[in-house]
Amino acid sequence: MKKYCKDIALFVGGALFGSAGIKLLSSKDAKNVYTHATAAALRVKESVMTTVNTVQENAADILASAQDINQARTAQEEAVADTAAETQG
Repeated sequence: MKKYCKDIALFVGGALFGSAGIKLLSSKDAKNVYTHATAAALRVKESVMTTVNTVQENAADILASAQDINQARTAQEEAVADTAAETQG
């Protein structure tokens, strides 16, 4: 019987605590906190996206420069090969 009363007391206490929690979470103050937290998250997202865009632009610039270097190197190697072929021929 003692355990039965304890179980009932725990159930009732949990139900009351849950009801109070729901009231607390749906209060105006809580909604204000949620609004400010969401606004902060949006600011962080915007900052991260700005950084990501900058990194992507830099990566594109690096890729273009690397391609230019490789094209110049290929042209130089072809010129050397042509010169070598002319001197042997």
